[in-house]
Amino acid sequence: MHDILIQIEAFGAVKQALPETVQMQCLPGTAIADLLLQLNHSYPAAAALVERCACAIGEDIVPRQQTLQHSTTLVLLSPVAGG
Repeated sequence: MHDILIQIEAFGAVKQALPETVQMQCLPGTAIADLLLQLNHSYPAAAALVERCACAIGEDIVPRQQTLQHSTTLVLLSPVAGG
């Protein structure tokens, strides 16, 4: 089984805590939650922000339990506050 490539695209506060380009490799069937644990290990300064982010693939918000089956872009959306 070959690794798949996941491009991480971040918005909001988490974007400031991560490098401009983040790519990670994982096996097909890896849960988003497990990939995010790897991300937190690689970039501990971003861990608290990553924990609060919503995740999206394409136009869809996805649960962290969802598994990744092929190379894709995972979008991290920081929570927004406003009034």
